[in-house]
Amino acid sequence: MTQTDRDVENGRDREKEQRGVKRPIVPATVPEPAQEQIQANFLVVIHPGSRTLRMGRATDTLPVIVPHVIARRHRQPGQPRREDPSLLRHGLSSADSSEQRQSGLKMIDQVIWSRKMSNGVRRTPVSAEQARLYNRQIRPAVLEPNSKVSWTNTAHQPQYLVGEEALYVNPSDCYSLHWPICRGHLNLHSGPGGSLTSVLTDLENIWAHTLQKLLEIPLKDLKYYRCILLIPDIYNRQHVKEVVNMLLVKMGFSAVVVHQESVCATFGSGLSSACVVDVGDQKTSVCCVEDGVSHRSSRLCLAYGGSDVTRCFFWLMQRAGFPYRECQLSNRLDCVLLHQLKESFCHLDQDISGLQDHEFRTRFPESPVLLYQLRLGDEKLQAPMALFYPAAFGIVGQKMTSLLHRSQGDSEDPHDEHFLLTTQSKQDQSSRATAERRSFPKPSGLEGESSLSDPLEKGNLAQDLELSHAQAEGLVPGAEAEESSALVSRSAAITQFEGKALGMDKAILHSIDSCGSDETKRKMYSCVLVVGGGLMFPGAQEFLQQRILNKMPPSFRCLVENVEVITRPKDTDARVTAWKGGSVLACLDTTQELWIHQREWQRFGVRMLRERAAFVW
Repeated sequence: MTQTDRDVENGRDREKEQRGVKRPIVPATVPEPAQEQIQANFLVVIHPGSRTLRMGRATDTLPVIVPHVIARRHRQPGQPRREDPSLLRHGLSSADSSEQRQSGLKMIDQVIWSRKMSNGVRRTPVSAEQARLYNRQIRPAVLEPNSKVSWTNTAHQPQYLVGEEALYVNPSDCYSLHWPICRGHLNLHSGPGGSLTSVLTDLENIWAHTLQKLLEIPLKDLKYYRCILLIPDIYNRQHVKEVVNMLLVKMGFSAVVVHQESVCATFGSGLSSACVVDVGDQKTSVCCVEDGVSHRSSRLCLAYGGSDVTRCFFWLMQRAGFPYRECQLSNRLDCVLLHQLKESFCHLDQDISGLQDHEFRTRFPESPVLLYQLRLGDEKLQAPMALFYPAAFGIVGQKMTSLLHRSQGDSEDPHDEHFLLTTQSKQDQSSRATAERRSFPKPSGLEGESSLSDPLEKGNLAQDLELSHAQAEGLVPGAEAEESSALVSRSAAITQFEGKALGMDKAILHSIDSCGSDETKRKMYSCVLVVGGGLMFPGAQEFLQQRILNKMPPSFRCLVENVEVITRPKDTDARVTAWKGGSVLACLDTTQELWIHQREWQRFGVRMLRERAAFVW
């Protein structure tokens, strides 16, 4: 019998003793579990990303990092093979895509050429033609006849393979590859393996494999473990609900806390307030966090990230005569190589100018190791700058900017925000109608007519309802008349921003401008925290800082003493900052009130998220 079971038995004995005495029963057993000391080595922190899974115990210095991919064996011979794309995405094959990309690159070139280096000298323009003449003559040199890299052995025919093993499955084997998360959400699609059930099964298999093989936690022991789950700031409620159900019911964790990536990033960096910019592989999210609370109206999600920079860099290298001419965006191992080249060569340092020579190796299964020479100029600067001029990505016909909207509602949660909004609007209408009756008595001839017969009054009611919805979303702080104009401008801003791709610097300014008070805005301008692996380029800190300084409203330039951009909080890897914040969160006393226990979830379901989440569900 465990200590918890003994505590429960002791509580029952005390309750029986109290029943024999005629006095009120004091429910001493209720608060005791909340005060129970939780051992950090029995807490697992899970930070799922579109490309990478980070998982570890709260006591670990660093999490284990696993490619978030699974290869599933075909059930029937001859079944068509499917592979979720790594760098390719919808919106690139449009007729306008190439033209938009060229327009974006032209804007980037103008900015590069107009700026001076730190010594006051203007940069020397370098055309792709200069690099192309050299790169076209390059032929690879054979370093080793055998790369000593092999395809994953599938002779024992496993049902699925996870992580690196999945990446190195031979394309001729009967396996399909799936990335279960895409741009921060479950990767649901109409193709094979794209149903909700399939994606959740993929997630469960990847996470279970990581727990068993890398963290050495037997699945049968998960009933003794608790879990911290990090979710995006703009999340899909249905997806979060299904993942929590998977953790508690299917995998068997004893309890779960759900928290947002941005808030955990501030915990991990030791900051109380910051404008958090999380640049991931497939999405970039911006959110203002103050004293552990994410401002709801400040949340934005941009549908581009590090993989889009990689693809843009590949296009630019092709234009400059990339000597590895067999490279294909549809080949997963070529995509891994391109990610490595981006991380090695790209930068945002304005002082690096002119042509430079580089070299790289290709090391693929059943192939020799080849050495390539490569000459590049401004391509290494142009690709990361596409994060500020996203037209250069050439994505057409896709929604590139998302703001937080009202939930669609859930049949299991009858008292959700729709219920509150309806109740609030009815109360507002009732109080307004009562006030009008007192001020203006209704003529007797109109008693039988509908109060909404006048189209103007219908419009007024619609505006009132919209205003109450906006108040619930945190878009406007009150219901005064002068603030209705702010609502209209905010609605116009939402339409404007969701209709186009915002650059990262503009998204930061918009997020900060959405904060309620000037004091909060001043705090956010003073501390911009960049996490994630998508902006880890030399010179990124100074580059972003300069762009924010140049574009921030003049009224704040005298209020903000210094715009500080933090790209390496506490000199740690920005890719694990949010995960570290989750491990800090796990050990806080205030977290004890946030745990959703397995039995509670089985009884009350998604209502527990609304009751226990540390943010407005």
